[in-house]
Amino acid sequence: MSHLHAGLSSETTEKARLELNENPDTLHQDIQQVRDMIVTRPDIGFLRTDDDFILRFLRARKFDQMETFRLLAQYFQFRQQNLDMFQSFKVDDPGIKRALMDGFPGVLETPDQHGRKILILFASNWDQSRNSFTDILRAILLSLEVLIENPELQINGFILIIDWSNFSFKQASKLTPNILKLAIEGLQDSFPARFGGIHFVNQPWYIHAMYTIIKPFLKDKTRKRIFLHGNNLNSLHQLIHPECLPSEFGGTLPPYDMGIWARTLLGPDYNDETEYTLTYDALHVRENCGGGGGDKDMMKRSQSAVEPGTLRQTDRETSTPLLALD
Repeated sequence: MSHLHAGLSSETTEKARLELNENPDTLHQDIQQVRDMIVTRPDIGFLRTDDDFILRFLRARKFDQMETFRLLAQYFQFRQQNLDMFQSFKVDDPGIKRALMDGFPGVLETPDQHGRKILILFASNWDQSRNSFTDILRAILLSLEVLIENPELQINGFILIIDWSNFSFKQASKLTPNILKLAIEGLQDSFPARFGGIHFVNQPWYIHAMYTIIKPFLKDKTRKRIFLHGNNLNSLHQLIHPECLPSEFGGTLPPYDMGIWARTLLGPDYNDETEYTLTYDALHVRENCGGGGGDKDMMKRSQSAVEPGTLRQTDRETSTPLLALD
């Protein structure tokens, strides 16, 4: 059983025991009991059922076996019901590659004070002529697939910070109920990650309005972990220490380089003209998820605001907007 705990620090192992009810002595039995439930859902194709894979679902549901199996089933069911999202689900897919290049998502090298990986999104960077919302969601899910291979992150979890500075009403009007529901289903209901907090920073009034509309679709546990800070960075720092944050969020770390995560996935020789054939199956999380610092000039787009263009319409993104333009 030691191979399932390989690479875990003693502190993280103890955290798993105290917070997640993980017991090394019964780990094989816990995994097998979840695996035995697969026969009850012949309608779902369970494409992966090895010990390491099932263990991340047990950790995400604190070793409640029924809840673990429900999440495992929803994971594969979501992929079956959204086959178009998971075709060419790899870093060299043009849509995913563009989203990664534009910082969707950004992943900080430094974790927070609880060991949680920090993902950040600068919402105003959504150039709607360049990236569909679906491709951004695909890039986020692919990034999480890579990160969740790390057992430490299965236990410690993630933090998401969304900076809404300069996010226009026109951009917000493209956030339709259908695509927001898709994001909620994909992230809240169908992925084995522990999200310790979702932090909104510098959000305008219309983002408050949007949140009010989607709030009923969120689980109570999710709602309790969403924090609306506005421009009050002090409240953010009470939950995420400044030593863990870049200067854009009032932290003591250097300014954020949004190319770090894209270069980690695409390789150290990444540039806009290079084509890649590296798929998710061939990727493994590196001990230092940021890789080398690299040349920041390799990222030709920055986290500064870009003017929104015309939305590239897809079938998912043609329903009634949450916020109608006059």
